[in-house]
Amino acid sequence: MIPKLHYISQGSSPKAHIEHIQKACQSGAELVQLRLKDISEKKILKIAEEVREITSHFQTRLIINDHYKIAVKVKADGVHLGKTDTCPLIVRKALTSWQIIGGTANTLEDCHTLLDKQVNYIGLGPLRYTSTKQNLSPVLGFEGFKNIFENLVTPTPIIAIGGIVLEDVKPLLEIGLSGIAVSGEITKDFNSIAQFHKALNTGSNHAQRYEFKTEE
Repeated sequence: MIPKLHYISQGSSPKAHIEHIQKACQSGAELVQLRLKDISEKKILKIAEEVREITSHFQTRLIINDHYKIAVKVKADGVHLGKTDTCPLIVRKALTSWQIIGGTANTLEDCHTLLDKQVNYIGLGPLRYTSTKQNLSPVLGFEGFKNIFENLVTPTPIIAIGGIVLEDVKPLLEIGLSGIAVSGEITKDFNSIAQFHKALNTGSNHAQRYEFKTEE
């Protein structure tokens, strides 16, 4: 079962990513993705080890972005692969049976390719422009999602990504999306995780233990 809400880490430094993941876990996140760019694999491994301790404490699932070998080393719950990353079929051979694979898609063709390669979920987007990701794929908008879903029939969970805010949840679920991946909106206010859970009707297993004051 793939959680309906994914928190994708962001921050101005590796330390900020760690702090934000901890806050997400404390606020009831059921799945977090460690997404670090432009730093060495050695540093990412060290950070992933620390993050794995945090997520294990809160019984939160951990996905590692791109670096599947690190996912293996830290016993993460899975890996998320971008369009130019290692083929999921190759990654599957390196992972254990319980570790999941997600893949990024922007078109119907991308979705079919990932399904052929037996991913466990697809991150489809972006819904709208976001500064979180460099080299952003063409924005889909709600109409783009509708067009893809009219021609896509699969039991594999499809998670919407890219600039998503709370008001987007209802129309995305109505289109047929299984869930959402959020970065910036949650990082601005980790208390919003409870609101996203409510909108997604997830009934998070985690009680919201803390409330974080947003910066003025």
